[in-house]
Order: sequence, then structure tokens, then C-alpha cells
Amino acid sequence: MNQMRLRATIGAVLAGNLLACAFAPSAFASSHREAPFITRNPKIDATDFYMFRSYQAGRSDFTTLIANYVPLQDAYGGPNYFMMDPDALYEIHVDNNGDAKEDITFQFRFKNTNKDTQLTVGGKKVSIPLVINGGPIADANAAGANVRETFTVTVVRGDRRSGARAVVANADGGGATFDKPLDNIGNKSIPNYDAYAARHLYNVTIPGCTAPGKLFVGQRKDPFVVNLGETFDLINIKAPAVEFSANAEKGAKDDLANKNVTTLSMEVPTSCLLNATAGDPVIGAWTTASLRQGRLINPTPKSDADVSKEGGAWVQVSRLGMPLVNEVVIGLKDKDRFNHSKPAADGQFADYVTNPTLPALVEILYGSAGAKAPTNFPRNDLVATFLTGIKGVNQPKTVTASEMLRLNTSIAPTAPGAQKRLGVIEGDNAGFPNGRRPGDDVVDVALRVVMGKLCTINIGCAPADAPAGALRFTDGAYLDETMVGTAFPYLKSPIPGSPQK
Repeated sequence: MNQMRLRATIGAVLAGNLLACAFAPSAFASSHREAPFITRNPKIDATDFYMFRSYQAGRSDFTTLIANYVPLQDAYGGPNYFMMDPDALYEIHVDNNGDAKEDITFQFRFKNTNKDTQLTVGGKKVSIPLVINGGPIADANAAGANVRETFTVTVVRGDRRSGARAVVANADGGGATFDKPLDNIGNKSIPNYDAYAARHLYNVTIPGCTAPGKLFVGQRKDPFVVNLGETFDLINIKAPAVEFSANAEKGAKDDLANKNVTTLSMEVPTSCLLNATAGDPVIGAWTTASLRQGRLINPTPKSDADVSKEGGAWVQVSRLGMPLVNEVVIGLKDKDRFNHSKPAADGQFADYVTNPTLPALVEILYGSAGAKAPTNFPRNDLVATFLTGIKGVNQPKTVTASEMLRLNTSIAPTAPGAQKRLGVIEGDNAGFPNGRRPGDDVVDVALRVVMGKLCTINIGCAPADAPAGALRFTDGAYLDETMVGTAFPYLKSPIPGSPQK
């Protein structure tokens, strides 16, 4: 097949997507600060996206969607901490008929209210500089909180901008405005953060769903693990996996061990996410964030509420489905273009998939130790698994190849204590890349698959195409289910800004 025909075939069959590269070896930082423009807008930077059938006892009929934002939060990051952007639109999109277009969208909008607590100092009332104004905080919208952060959720069916809209409401009363907890300032300010955060876990009525779902938005411990500094220093790690030993998978540091993120978490009845007409149990999903097209900066603001004026159409500036894609797969010149794009238009990124550069980089760095890159082009093993879904696992009945996380909801969740951290390649079909659970070690999976693991079992290629396909690659930063929770919202309590003295 000549090159022109090859390109045409790939474009038609695959829509030329990037998930192939989602499994490139340097792709270890997931999507923390992955594109030049997004580094200037950390409040709308999606870090990780998860989708899985709920494995909390008694909740297997639900699917959990988790979109994490605001990367690399230091717990001591006061005095303002990490409130969400009230001028942004945060969205989780679901495709339930395989056409690479959203069919259901959950939209999150935030509002920050400054209560302007003042103290009398020398006979004058003066505004305090802190987000709390006195005693310890225990309840939602506590009197001691100087800032109240609230949010709303809207479900849109059809096109994200023109579809039918309905409001998600508190199933236990209280309307459709929800409180977001303050970040974990420290144990003196919020003595029992777990109990405080639990007061912000809501049962919600989702229009079009027959049963209530669950909702939580707030700061959590970042569940992602990665040997970040050494990875981007030309994979400068002690055990790049070619020299595997029993301790290699735990032989390096996790640079995110002391970092928090902000999570937008929903647990939705699975039946509510499916397309009854299509009769397909496979759904795809991704998260985005958008800003207004225009912004005017006020040179003389009178308060934090009028620092700028936003207007115009929504413009998408962040996108995340499968982990690791934009971080190290997309070329530097196209990273922001990818963040602005939609799955249906992924054909424009074909070259980054058909001829991925990162396996070649691993070979350059570690080829002498046996890390030879796969030789099959185009990389149909990656395409079959991550762009269209694996047949018999998570491939839709009808599929337009596109980059998103895909989940076969007919596969029962694996109970806590029995999950395999490497998901499908370790025999646990309820794990990554069939959706993604917080305890799935996608970095080690990515390393092994990009270097040809699937060729060893004849998925899209043959064993002879992958000289290093059987090697147990690892970045040395370990993750498994014991490092996250067993109940919604699954992510652990955020690290406090200071311990109680």
C-alpha cells in the first residue's frame, strides 16, 4: 500500500487519533500543565479524567465520572487557595452512540461570594485578608468562612450548546445551588476535614434519570502517581523497566505525593447514560473547560468582582479523555490546537499516531538494554485498543475513531481487594483501558503497551513486531487500589496546609 493510500485508510478508519500515543513512555505526567496556553490558566487545566462502574458496595448499577482540575496544588497555598474560575464553563461529555459527538453533557458553573468580614482596628472597620474569620469550621457555608463558593450543574442532551437543558437539583431539598467546601487549610481551621467534606456530598435528581445520583465537588488528594522530574529529564530513572526486579515498580519517588487537585465527581445511574435505541453498553466520555471569547481588564477595579468583564461565545481551551495524550504525544506546536478541538475532528492529528515518536525515543535512550521500539506501522495495536476500543471489551457496535475514554458498562465492576492495577493487560477487564479507575496504574500500562505488549497477544500486530513487548516496563512510581477510597467520591481527603500543633 503506498503512502497516500495508507494515509487515506488511516484517516477514514481511525479519524487519525492520538490515543495511540497515549501510551508513550514519557507520558507520565498525565495532563498536568500539558500545553503552553493552559499553563497560563491553571484553574481550567484538567489533570485527569476517570470513568468506571461504581465498585462501592450496593452501587454497581451506577457509573462514576470524575474530572480533576487545577494541577499541582500545594496544600499550604493560601491565602486564596484554589477556588474554581467563576468565568469558566466546566463540562463532562458522554457519547453513547459511537459517533464521536456528545449526547449528554454535564455543565458546572461556579460563583464565589466574598462576605467581606471586617474587624474594628483603632476605631475603623477593616476587611480581613483571610478566607476564614475566626473559629474552626465544620459545616457548609459556616459563619466562620469569609468566602462562600457555590456551583450549579446543568444536564444538556444533544449538542452541548444547542441541546435540551435541565437543572440538576438536590434530591434532599435545598434547590439547585450547591456549596463547595473550602480547601483543606489546616487542622486548626477545619479540625475534622473528612466530616466537613462529607457535608458537601449530595444526593441529586438528574432530569431524565429514574434514580437519584450523587455529587461532590471539592479538593482531594491527587490520586495520580508519577516519577515526574526524572521522567522528563530524558527518562532519567533508575529502573526504566528493562532491568526489571521485584522492587522496580516501587523503586522511584512519586512527585505528586504531596499535591492536591480539585475534583468534579458525579455518580450517575448507568441506564441514564446509555442510548436505548442503539442498544449498546459502551459509552465514551471526556471533559473540557471553556472561557468566553472576549475579556476586558478593568484598570481601576473597585473590588475583585469587577477586575475583568467577560463576553462572547464560549471557546474550549482544555480537553481530556484518555490520560497522557496531549502531554507528550501531540507536537508542541499543536498542543493548544488539540485542547481546542473536538473528538470528531481528530483526523487532523493523524501523523502523531501513525508514526509516534516516543517509542523511538525510548529506543534511543535504552535500546542497548533491549528496549527496542515496535516495527509495525501504522501502529494498529494502539489504534485498535485506544481509538476504537478493544473488540469484545470496550469497542462500540458502531464507532468513529476518536480520542476519548471508553467504558463497557456490561462488564461487572471488580470488587475492592480484587482489582488488578494494570487493568485489562493483567486480566481485569473492569479496569483501564476499559474506562479508568483511580487505582489503575496507567503509567506502567502505557509503557508496556506503547512498547508492544499487545503484539505479544496478536492484537493489531504480531509478536515479531515488538522485540521488547514482553518486558515489564515501569516508571517506578507505584499505584494500586489501596491508595484510593472504596466509596464515592473515591479520592482521598486532601493534604492539610498544616498539621494541628
